[in-house]
Amino acid sequence: MTIFKVCNMHMKRISLIFSLLICFGFAQAQVANEYLAAADKYFVKKDYYSAAQYYEKYMTPPKTKTIQTAFSPYAVSANANKKIKITSNSKEKVIYNLAECYRKLHYHDKAAVYYLQATTFDKAAFPLAGFHYATTLRALGKYDEAATAFSAFKERYPLKDQYASAAELEIENLRFIKQQMARKSVHAYIVQKSSGLNAEGGSYAPVWMDEKTLWFTSTRPQGAESNNNNSNRIYQADYSSGTTGAITITNIPQPTELQQGVVSPSPYGNMLYLTRWDKTKVKRTAAIFVTKKVNGNWAEPTIVTALEAAGSNTQQPFVMPDGKHILFSSDRAGGLGGFDLWMSAIDEMGNVGAPVNMGSNINTSFDEQAPSYHAASNTLVFSTNGRVGMGGYDFFYCKGPLENLTEPKNFGYPVNSTKDDLFFTSKGPARNILEDVIFSSDRDAACCLELFSLNRAKPLKDISGLVLACSNSQPMANVKVVIADTISNKIISETITDASGRYSFTVEEFLPVKALASDSGYFNNSVIYTGPDDKDEDKYTGPDLCLTLIPKPEEAVKVDNVYYDFNKASLQKTSFASLDKLVILLNENPALQIELNSHTDSKGDDAYNQRLSDARAKTVVKYLITKGINKTRLIAKGYGETVPVADNTNADGTDNPEGRQQNRRTEFKVLKN
Repeated sequence: MTIFKVCNMHMKRISLIFSLLICFGFAQAQVANEYLAAADKYFVKKDYYSAAQYYEKYMTPPKTKTIQTAFSPYAVSANANKKIKITSNSKEKVIYNLAECYRKLHYHDKAAVYYLQATTFDKAAFPLAGFHYATTLRALGKYDEAATAFSAFKERYPLKDQYASAAELEIENLRFIKQQMARKSVHAYIVQKSSGLNAEGGSYAPVWMDEKTLWFTSTRPQGAESNNNNSNRIYQADYSSGTTGAITITNIPQPTELQQGVVSPSPYGNMLYLTRWDKTKVKRTAAIFVTKKVNGNWAEPTIVTALEAAGSNTQQPFVMPDGKHILFSSDRAGGLGGFDLWMSAIDEMGNVGAPVNMGSNINTSFDEQAPSYHAASNTLVFSTNGRVGMGGYDFFYCKGPLENLTEPKNFGYPVNSTKDDLFFTSKGPARNILEDVIFSSDRDAACCLELFSLNRAKPLKDISGLVLACSNSQPMANVKVVIADTISNKIISETITDASGRYSFTVEEFLPVKALASDSGYFNNSVIYTGPDDKDEDKYTGPDLCLTLIPKPEEAVKVDNVYYDFNKASLQKTSFASLDKLVILLNENPALQIELNSHTDSKGDDAYNQRLSDARAKTVVKYLITKGINKTRLIAKGYGETVPVADNTNADGTDNPEGRQQNRRTEFKVLKN
């Protein structure tokens, strides 16, 4: 064989190998493009689990970590609808979209990795990368890093929009988180995953159908389904005292093309409202449906037309305990921004009226979701990401009827977490809404909502105080102390101070109370207090109470800071504070009778000074009567200049202004006690 033939054979082999490599490269590229196309398709449909799987395949060989099936019942956040124009190359867009997928799946540790990369991309193309990176750090408990990231985002973000406002709120949230983590009462809360209720996928939106039957929504796979089916179905569980029995799919019709969300029964259990949406549609729009029980089975649900809003989401119904209103969350027009809480009246025939926004006391420009109402304590509970809290969605509560709800308050840690806390139901009594709670949260999951039980034991509150002698601040033993509720005026407790002068009592809840101390030979005295700022505290020490010796009948007690107009009997307003203290003394000592005295200096003739002091004493008595003191307990007497307590002139005959000022005074004497 010639050298030429050998070389020719080698050239043919090289050419073949090269051709195969090119074909293989094209094939690989084709597969990668198919992965990307599939990922983009699922991303647009908001199927973030599937999108993440295909983006990962596009990015790397198929050795990626499998993530859990996840579902976010609030994934279509109205605040997320802002259009962000992506102008960067496809690799950067894939990374950003991957971060978005994992964030929406609540898979924060994965999201943080990709968002961190995205923060280095073109800020004009990916303006929110820094914001979302900071939120994932907060969700992961990296509070200092999150604060730094939010501050960096604020400095670089050029717009004054909802994201700028959200960054400000998040920085406040981080301060709140540190404060909550330091609460002394955290040990009183028992929060744990509900035994037996959770499974692969998400479980959320618990609702009691009767005393031992709990309904909830879950994305757990059924039969041969894989964990990426992501179908939301309604389940029921036998559940009592924290123990889970059989779990079955409810007999509500649940077609495969429809997703089933939050449910809420009518008070009599014959009607049920639920959220539904079509998962086959590109744009998810949820609506509220209603079904009736017929011969023990639930009929095919029909849409509640009165609550429809074209192009908007209406979801998470809750029927009030009296059945007269339905509450729900919606991003429809006419709200304050994002998802708002709305309500509609329900008449006696079951007809639902026109929706009414629940107003700015409840709603913010962000999202309010998952309303419920605890009838025993008259408390509305809902979740929002628009108020200062632990981050993400927090549970807030308001007291009172729907038409007169108090300002929302955060339940605080550990009821709330740094992740999302939504859907709350309580069987607790009137005094303790947190006694027997089931709620959903993704606090302990890489991705999705799970069901948790919560019990906050409420031991009696221990309150103590100290009774002292006003003269020397020495503790007083064996003093009677009566505790009364200042709202109802009912006596809560009667006790005696111990050898150290201390008294103590217990109450169910901290509330404004009055402690009245009394002892022989002393004026009664009282103090009012409301307890600690943190009402979850179990102990509180009230302010000290001091008792003053009752003077002998001949002793006069000066009433300081009582002033009259010049040469007149009319009181100046600056006198009222001191006289009001005298009113308190008379009220605390109902048997006390006094003589109210007025004195002048020596300027002017004796008769004029006598008349002026009489008139001034009567003026003070009239003031006390206007404050509710019985006139039979008061005697007015003027002494003119006859009882000086200091010299009006100096020894050399010159005027003594200081002495005259001391002589111009108002006093009282005890006539009877």
